[in-house]
Amino acid sequence: MECRSGCGACCIAPSISSSIPGMPLGKPAGVRCVQLDEHNMCRLFGLPTRPKVCLDFKASVDVCGDTNEYAIKLISYLEGETNVSPQAQ
Repeated sequence: MECRSGCGACCIAPSISSSIPGMPLGKPAGVRCVQLDEHNMCRLFGLPTRPKVCLDFKASVDVCGDTNEYAIKLISYLEGETNVSPQAQ
């Protein structure tokens, strides 16, 4: 599956622990990446400064669903299900 232009769900819903230009400590889940522009397009796409986690992400129906709105819901759900908080350990 190709990414849907202007979706941006993978730049909003998940937490990213890697340093991102403009977000040196990464980003929490549900927070827009500062590199996501007003059209939900990554300003770092194709640049060497793009974090490896972003380079490695591959869009798929299992993760992105059929719409941008569903992608946000699904990725948020997956983030919650895979997040291990210190209290849970």
